[in-house]
Amino acid sequence: MTNDSTSRHLPKLRKNYITDYDRFVDQWWDPRGDFAMLSWIARARADFVPEAAGSHARLLDIACGGGLFGPHLAGKGYRLLGLDLSAKSLREARRHGYDAVMQTDITRIPLASESVDVVTAGQCLEHVPDPLAVIEESCRILRPGGTLIVDTLADTMLARLLVITVAENVPLPGQPPHGTHDHRLFVNRERLVDVAQRNGVELRLIGLRQHLGDWLKYLVRQREDVRIIPMKSTSVLYLAVGTKA
Repeated sequence: MTNDSTSRHLPKLRKNYITDYDRFVDQWWDPRGDFAMLSWIARARADFVPEAAGSHARLLDIACGGGLFGPHLAGKGYRLLGLDLSAKSLREARRHGYDAVMQTDITRIPLASESVDVVTAGQCLEHVPDPLAVIEESCRILRPGGTLIVDTLADTMLARLLVITVAENVPLPGQPPHGTHDHRLFVNRERLVDVAQRNGVELRLIGLRQHLGDWLKYLVRQREDVRIIPMKSTSVLYLAVGTKA
């Protein structure tokens, strides 16, 4: 676990939080459902995954949910392992290209150190009380030369405004339901980079946003997805990618 001071003052989560995802399991693959944006972000994340170096290369997708990341990795050559707390979501992941799944706590990953070639953690750090412990575990299991890719929400007022005040309260398709996010769990960028660096991974940060033209067409049902594209600002949605020394 991280020794960062933030871990000593963790916000309380709903006691039955994981069942929220169990209740919405039928939404995972609905292109206009509550989890639609997660699929768009998964496609953007996949662009940073390198081609597998060998036939036995393994990629661990932390908090894989219903497996939205899987289809975007087709042809890259990895044995795909998914990890999540929701058993119902893991069954969906198995049906969508995951070679194996594990139901477990993402801060205590039951894999050997330096055993995985790529670790990804998409849109999950902002849902756990100690996101930096997830980063430490990700670095631990990553092989030297392996790639770490995470995307999450910045702990800024702008992120709180756009993600919670606007997105969760305006009834538009593809947006998360009210109560999905707790702004106290949004992830400090400097601490994220520092913890990864102390565990052997130099991260670079890239801001992400929706393609405006795609979004407008999505709203009027002229598209069924929206591209997520890079931007300079990392103050709302951002991706971090790096290689382990």
